[in-house]
Amino acid sequence: MDLDLIRNYCIIAHIDHGKSTLADRMLEYTGVVSPRELGAQMLDSMALEKERGITIKAVAVRLPWTVDGKEYQLDLIDTPGHVDFSYEVSRSLAACEGAILLVDCTQGVQAQTVANCYLAIEAGLEVIPVLNKVDLPTSRPEEVAEEIMNSLGLDATEAPRVSGKTGEGVRDLLDLVVRRIPAPKGVVDAPLQALVIDSVYDDYRGIVVYVRLKNGRLKKGDVITLMSTGRAYEVNEVGIFQPREKARDSLQAGEVGYFWGAIKSLEDVKIGDTVTHAKQSGTPATAPLPGYKEPQPMVFAGIYPSYNAELPALRKALEKLHLNDASFTFEPEKSEALGFGFRCGFLGMLHMDVVQERLERESNVQIVQTAPSVRYQVVKVGGEIMEISSPAQLPEPNFIDEIREPMVRAQIITPTEFIGSMMHLNEEKRGKYVKQEHIGQNRVIIVYDVPLAEIIFDYYDPLKSASKGYATLSYEMLGYVAADLVKLNVLVNATPVDALSIMCHRSVAEHRGREMCKRLREEIPRHMFDVPVQAAIGGRIIARETVKALRKDVTAKCYGGDISRKRKLLEKQKEGKKRMKHVGNVEIPQKAFLAVLGGGGDEDKGKKKK
Repeated sequence: MDLDLIRNYCIIAHIDHGKSTLADRMLEYTGVVSPRELGAQMLDSMALEKERGITIKAVAVRLPWTVDGKEYQLDLIDTPGHVDFSYEVSRSLAACEGAILLVDCTQGVQAQTVANCYLAIEAGLEVIPVLNKVDLPTSRPEEVAEEIMNSLGLDATEAPRVSGKTGEGVRDLLDLVVRRIPAPKGVVDAPLQALVIDSVYDDYRGIVVYVRLKNGRLKKGDVITLMSTGRAYEVNEVGIFQPREKARDSLQAGEVGYFWGAIKSLEDVKIGDTVTHAKQSGTPATAPLPGYKEPQPMVFAGIYPSYNAELPALRKALEKLHLNDASFTFEPEKSEALGFGFRCGFLGMLHMDVVQERLERESNVQIVQTAPSVRYQVVKVGGEIMEISSPAQLPEPNFIDEIREPMVRAQIITPTEFIGSMMHLNEEKRGKYVKQEHIGQNRVIIVYDVPLAEIIFDYYDPLKSASKGYATLSYEMLGYVAADLVKLNVLVNATPVDALSIMCHRSVAEHRGREMCKRLREEIPRHMFDVPVQAAIGGRIIARETVKALRKDVTAKCYGGDISRKRKLLEKQKEGKKRMKHVGNVEIPQKAFLAVLGGGGDEDKGKKKK
């Protein structure tokens, strides 16, 4: 196909602004999906996505559309909206020339609207602002258009007004995509250069690689090379998405599609790699394409198998998941309490929650997950700087000069009536005020520099409570700042449990320790002996709770008679319990490891799309 007839674009927006619903209407009007097959959120293929009403994976689909008698080929990528999946968005942008910036007319500009728009502008894309949900009685398109101009600097006076639910304005929007978004640049006759934008493991075909062709042509039977490893494979099938995989004879420059060729080794395919021809199939490209910047995990947690025998199965499940989600990382580690497992890195709390659920559903491996932490920098006495992602890796205090914690720039968009409560919350979380900016008649952007650890620990729920659900948050990494941090150890039955220890600021350590002990007392099941739960800084115990023993009434058979008989039985039971306490093992359930979090939910849990 002529490159001038191809348009590659994605839909970017804040969560719950109707991206997937708008994509459904586009699928319907272009005839790719028949009315009989059409369902809600067609591009959200995972059961987890439909249950939560969120998009987790960016999905591509090819749409035919005729304008002025010419049939155009539109390659659409539906992207996630949550801040934790911004890496998926950045990968989608690398495969496109334009983006539809979708804004809900009832909610206005939100935090991820701003963040995703800046990502698209930095990538050099043509951005089309679009006002969605105009069919609702509470929509306010004029005000929202003004917010877009004030906060993003985009001209939204003539922005298309659509409804993903009723289909109003969607046909005109497709026409606008053809007219506004530039055609892809590339040379069909040049050496093959294809950017790997995603991949997935298939038990029968091996690894299926999703690519955007920048130059050249790819067809069945070609021998290709992955430039990062230099290994060659014969292509068994190439195709496109409509929205399911559909085999084709070939793909050419400017197109988005997939191929597979019996690639069995999970280490061979890397997101952002360049695919080119091997020498036997044509002239190979000399230089790789600029890929993506490597994602930097912000949140770390330990994942261990419930049974040691399942460790190989867990490793394989993690490798498959990493292939499909490059922003998730893992490395082996050992815990004294839990044995062998893996230290995993995530982009945020919701990302961690989704990975845990996908592991349990897709691999049937029972896991134990520890409480999340962030990566700290430790400056040793000799000047050496080491990075730790677990409190267990912290050196002894006499070797430490200072500890630095990661800071993020948090951008909160809220109605003006909640400015005071938002500032109070951020001051409590040790935040430093940066600026505030009014973007509409009743809306304001508040910017604070906040420690990342405070955002992980119980931030979203107070944010939503203080703003009656209206405030939204996005953040970006700034760097490391020195702080007065301590390691808070947890002892269960006088034994330190390294998987429960956390890092926190000295000013809140005692309060945090008391709260942790109270929660653990509720989560640890009762045994036949008292189980003390203690929090300690170094050798100093700062809090204690006791999980009371299960009591058996040994005096039930003593009816009547002297009181000394009952006392004798109770003393005998007491001695027996002491022996049990000395040799007994305390069972700590999975819920107890997450109890140290303090109920920090995510703004996205339980939400459903309209």
